[in-house]
Amino acid sequence: MVQRPWRRRLALVSTLALMLPLAVTGPALADPNNNSPAKLTKAVTLNGVLRHLDALQAIATANGDRAAGRPGYQASVNYVVSQLNAAGYSPTVQAFDFTYLEDNSVLDVIAPFPVSYRKDLDFTYSDFEPRAEGDVTGTLQAVDLVLPPGANANTSSSGCDAADFAGFVPGHIALIQRGTCNFTVKAFNAQAAGAAAVIFFNEGQPGRTGIVIPIGDATGLTIPVVSATFDVGNQLAALPSPIVRVKVDVNTDTRTAWNVLAESRYGNANNVVMAGAHLDSVQNGPGINDNGSGSAALLETAIQMSKVKTNAKVRFAWWGAEESGLLGSDHYVTTLPQAEQDKIALYLNFDMVGSPNHFFGIYDGDDSSGTAPVPIPPGSAQIEDVFEKFYADRGLPSEDTEFSGRSDYGPFIAVNIPAGGLFTGAEDIKSAEQAARYGGTAGVAFDPCYHQPCDNRSNLNLTALDVNADAIATAVITFAFDTSAVNGVRAPGKSHGRAPRGSVS
Repeated sequence: MVQRPWRRRLALVSTLALMLPLAVTGPALADPNNNSPAKLTKAVTLNGVLRHLDALQAIATANGDRAAGRPGYQASVNYVVSQLNAAGYSPTVQAFDFTYLEDNSVLDVIAPFPVSYRKDLDFTYSDFEPRAEGDVTGTLQAVDLVLPPGANANTSSSGCDAADFAGFVPGHIALIQRGTCNFTVKAFNAQAAGAAAVIFFNEGQPGRTGIVIPIGDATGLTIPVVSATFDVGNQLAALPSPIVRVKVDVNTDTRTAWNVLAESRYGNANNVVMAGAHLDSVQNGPGINDNGSGSAALLETAIQMSKVKTNAKVRFAWWGAEESGLLGSDHYVTTLPQAEQDKIALYLNFDMVGSPNHFFGIYDGDDSSGTAPVPIPPGSAQIEDVFEKFYADRGLPSEDTEFSGRSDYGPFIAVNIPAGGLFTGAEDIKSAEQAARYGGTAGVAFDPCYHQPCDNRSNLNLTALDVNADAIATAVITFAFDTSAVNGVRAPGKSHGRAPRGSVS
């Protein structure tokens, strides 16, 4: 799952023929009678899904990761293509160029004890223009902090005035809190006081705790700057004169990534059910839960449906460069002609479906939680209903997860295509109530290895993965035969007063 959708940089695009497949063991033969939820979920087995995950882990082990723009991603594409070919599909590989970004930045505590903070989770580099790079180790010095934070936001003036740096030791690294003035003002004041680097951190009130990205014209700024969460800043402030390392090292160039697409042989081409998962990992991680889990479960579903005579055309997709900002799905949707967009009845998205400390999350298509930060296309609630019924029929708990646009359904809902899907949790913390409902450990992240090298083959809850593979199969086969609840289309080539995009007849 993408952590930083604000860094979306899409470039020129093209479409390629199939890439050379890997030599791999072929999939189990599909049955043309896998034409109901009961039959298809029996065919989509945990072992079948794990076979694909073993292959993705082997690719990551051989290549270091499966990140877009790197060899492991191309090998992952080749694997999916080979499996689809063996199952009887005629997949296509859609290429697009993107701005590849390699972030080697570091925020570490060296003393009094070593701590290594996580890129994009605990800290990030700034988006100052131009961005100064460098590698500095020195003593951390707090600058006029307000801790605990004030009751109201924008009350900390940390670093806003030259007087805040009275007594600042040149060569030290400045720890500065978000607050009443622009980040550029704070950074230039720190540089003028002799700071060798700057660590910003969020202010700490509700809604001001995560990573914030400093922006602005920083012409003349020569010292490296990173920005951290409130928790990181609070931890650093509590240490007695810690020695820290701040490194900003970001490289970019233009590289190519690919989407893989495969369509059912049967079904109404004017009524398309799409189901997708992103295939890429983050850099320096195998990405087995995020998102090998969704990719593998979707692939096994596609394989076992390859001979089913569906009513709707079913189009499966494995997206590239999601971790770089939803780039593959965005390219696909934005380059699809309007007439082709209008044929898509709905989109199903599966991103992280086997988290080790899981919950069963369903995208909140009816916004019953009232938390959606983006408009939800009509018809999405009916997709949510199918997933809710699946868990209820099995006597399993489930709950809403925010319809945030943070994964590959975002570009679809942006053009008013109904969407839905599943999510078992990432970096957020499991509550005591959730632990009582689902098991697992309260006070721990749903996936402690999210975006980390430890997101490997052992970083899965196999029960959650097995259940969600069945949920994926159930939703895909349900809508493959009947999209009427979403768009009013009931049979191949026939519309019972098909309503406008997203409405329900």
